[in-house]
Amino acid sequence: MSLAAELWAENADLAAAALAHPFVQGIADGTLPTERFAGYVAQDAFFLESFARGYALGVAHSPDRAALDTFADLLAGVREELRLHSSYAARWGIDLTAVRPLPATSAYTDFLLATASLGGVGLTCAAMTPCMRLYAHLGQSLAGTAATPYTEWITTYADPGFEDLAVTLERLLDATAPDTRAVRHAYRRAMQLEVAFFDAAEQAG
Repeated sequence: MSLAAELWAENADLAAAALAHPFVQGIADGTLPTERFAGYVAQDAFFLESFARGYALGVAHSPDRAALDTFADLLAGVREELRLHSSYAARWGIDLTAVRPLPATSAYTDFLLATASLGGVGLTCAAMTPCMRLYAHLGQSLAGTAATPYTEWITTYADPGFEDLAVTLERLLDATAPDTRAVRHAYRRAMQLEVAFFDAAEQAG
């Protein structure tokens, strides 16, 4: 089993908690209030800008051309996600330039940027992979549910193209990250912060 696969399996409890989360289930069945989803979109856009910076730091710290090209491709994928969030914002009148991050958002972005700045490429991959793998997991798990106002969100993360990006990052993790306590801790910490992000989105409404 690859390190990426082992880390995902090791954190199955948090993946299950995210899928069963009332916020995620509200997306799945369409019962989530639109104002709560709008608040989540604003926070997630703020988060994704930091995620993009994490990839940019990965480009800067890449030890070889292969890693540089991979991080550049992943950065392009985040830009596509941000365009989706911009379309949501336009639809629901959200001013993304005025977003103030919630504590859960700041905790996650601070963790990612500190890791990407100081931790090296392998540790950066360990901190960033959970977001990609978890959202691919959520999208694929919810695919096929009845149409709701949030079907576009599910479709985005269920798309094979998003799965490809998650696999790309996992392969980079396998190629660059040693199997150390620090790597395992970074992966689990990111998973915990993902669940906390949904907690905050649920409570904000």
